[in-house]
Amino acid sequence: MITVKKFTFNAYSENTYVLYDESKECVIIDPGMYEGSEQNTLVNFIRENGLKPVLLLNTHCHLDHVFGNKFVFDTWGLKPQFNEGELPILQAVPGYAPSMGFTRYEISLLPDVFLPETGTITFGNSSLDIIFAPGHSPAHLCFYSASDSFLIGGDVLFYGSIGKTDLPGGNHAQLIKNVQEKLFVLPEDTVVYPGHGPATSIGFEKQHNPFF
Repeated sequence: MITVKKFTFNAYSENTYVLYDESKECVIIDPGMYEGSEQNTLVNFIRENGLKPVLLLNTHCHLDHVFGNKFVFDTWGLKPQFNEGELPILQAVPGYAPSMGFTRYEISLLPDVFLPETGTITFGNSSLDIIFAPGHSPAHLCFYSASDSFLIGGDVLFYGSIGKTDLPGGNHAQLIKNVQEKLFVLPEDTVVYPGHGPATSIGFEKQHNPFF
């Protein structure tokens, strides 16, 4: 069984997730740590729970989701994994981060392995299915656990809302289509852990999300 631990980091209140199971292997998804205190919070949780980080995943590569990529590499030797279509988004971060006040951004390493549009990621005794859902960003991925009924949704679907589509590589119609065709087909009791804000569920969003 996968346990999901959420942290909320940086000025954008970005949700960073640590997923782990009884094997104690864990996956870090979208590390948003910017301040040293945030880095310490993540390290302390992992150490206190005896976890072994084995994967670093990015749903997408906007700056608030990759602030901690370099720190994770420095601490645990993990390079990020994401879909190759996000590479230009990651490579653009150093150019605009200072203008937004983030002068201490440490440049992320590039992947040795890119994630496909479909497939399965394994760690410990667990697995996650990859769902390709661009629209907020050009090659956004979500990570779904059928056995534990949850989705790490990044910035695709929020409680009562959806991801912004006015950023480079965004496409509103594409995002709406992907939510309807790839997320809303999941079981209604699937818990959605988004990149910002509180968790929600597929069933709740199908009934109440004003964008649908």
